[in-house]
Parts: sequence; C-alpha cells; structure tokens
Amino acid sequence: MLRRTCVTTSAALALSVAALAPAARAEPAAPLVIGHRGAAGLAPENTLEAVERAHRAGTSWVEADVQRSKDGVLVLMHDQDLARTTDAEEVFPRRAPWKVGDFTYAELNRLRAGASPRWKGSRYETARVPTLGQLLDRLDRTGQGLLLELKWPGGHPGVVRDTLRVLGRKGWLDAHHVHHRLYVISFLPAALRSVREERPDIRLGICDERVSPGELASYARFADSVNPEHTATTGDFVRRAHALEGPHGTPLKVWPYTVNTAGQARRLRDLRVDGFTTDVPDAMRRALGR
Repeated sequence: MLRRTCVTTSAALALSVAALAPAARAEPAAPLVIGHRGAAGLAPENTLEAVERAHRAGTSWVEADVQRSKDGVLVLMHDQDLARTTDAEEVFPRRAPWKVGDFTYAELNRLRAGASPRWKGSRYETARVPTLGQLLDRLDRTGQGLLLELKWPGGHPGVVRDTLRVLGRKGWLDAHHVHHRLYVISFLPAALRSVREERPDIRLGICDERVSPGELASYARFADSVNPEHTATTGDFVRRAHALEGPHGTPLKVWPYTVNTAGQARRLRDLRVDGFTTDVPDAMRRALGR
C-alpha cells in the first residue's frame, strides 16, 4: 500500500512539473513557394517555358507581369522596354527606345524572349513573348495559381478593364479561379482599387519595397496580401500584418520578393511569412525540405 502511494505521488509530481514547463514552440509551417515571372532563373522570364519549368519544379503558384501592346493585346513583360529580355534592338534597330506600347502584337511575336546572353545557345533561346490569354490556357493545363501583376498601369489607361475582360473570357472570373487560383497585384494602389470597384470578390496584393508598419492598416482596407522586399521583412512586420484582416475577412498575408538563396528562404520561414516569390523555385523548395 505504501509503495502504491509513493508511485502515485511521484506520477502526480511529474505531471505537475510538466504542466509548469514552457510549451514547446511549434515548428513554423513551410511558406508557399511562388515562381517569380514563371521561374526566371530556370527559363526566360515571363514565358510559357518559365511557367512550365516552375510546374516541373512542383511549384503550385507563379507570378507574371502584364502590359498592353500598341494594338491592345495584353502580353507578359516586366520592363517598360524590350531591350533587356528580347532581340528588339536587332529586329527593329530604328525603333529605340523599344517601348512595349509602341509595338503591335504581330511585331512583338517576331521577337525572341530568350535572346539575352544568358539563354544564348540554350533550348530556350527561341522562346516568344506570350499573351495573357496564352498564359491562362497554360495554367489551366498545369493547375497552377497566378499572381498577376499589373505592370506600369499608369502608362496603360484602361488596362484594368482589359485585364478583367481577358480573365473573364478565359473563365478565370468564376468562383473557383477567383477564390482559389488568382490574385491581382500591383505597386500602384489606384490600380488595385479599380479592380476592387469592378470585381470586389477578386483578391488583391499590394507590392511595396519597404512597407512601414503604419501603412499596413491602410493597405488592409483593400488588399488581401502585402508583398515587401525580403530584406525589409521582419518578425514584427509579419506579426503586425497577421493581426489585420483584409477585405475578405482573412489575416493579411505576407509574400516577400525575390528570394533566391537557402538562407533567405529559411529566415523567412522562421519569421512565419505566408509565402515568397523566387526565380529558382526548385532550389527554394529543396532548401525548405520539400
């Protein structure tokens, strides 16, 4: 009887000590790895080939930039001019400064989007400048989600409605795409507010290199995610963002850009960001143990 009492007392003491011990901190969830401009480190940026490489790397979301051609076709291109990523200087030597909006789609289709020195001699050298419609068709085949950045919208009046028109024509404004596979993002708040006026159900993301904590509350009024430069992302910033709700009633997501080293990826994971964009999604997935 004495022995049983001692054992019982020892067990109770152990439980009491365990209750007083601090709870082990849960491991942070792996953030979503988003292919930047498709997968700009694996194939020419903003091309269907880059989207395919991101898909082969197991990346379920990609980011891409949209602009408008001279004749109103929405194409994928990051820079305001064509010189860095295409052979426009060679094909159209007298058309400097090679602004995207100065060329028709037929002219843009003559260019090689893989003509930069980086891709010279590779199987991607002849990649073309795709349209937004072609991108959406490809994503419907791969099943990937899209962060669609309205690039330089101030220089393309009406580009928001043009973009929504293409999204609608391709079936990307139905409930499934809008709720599970689409964010529209931009550095220009006015462009995002225009999207919200037309389609309040679409989730939006504001891009800002260095967002101050004080700006988060104003962004949460119209955006569901905030996309800062990764070096400016801190634990305090992430906590403040997650304490706010976006217009669709969920915590404000934090998706920094552009993360290309294992150390950067692990630091952001430990800060509990929701995701990040990267040029090399295959390497970043490996860095996070995927």
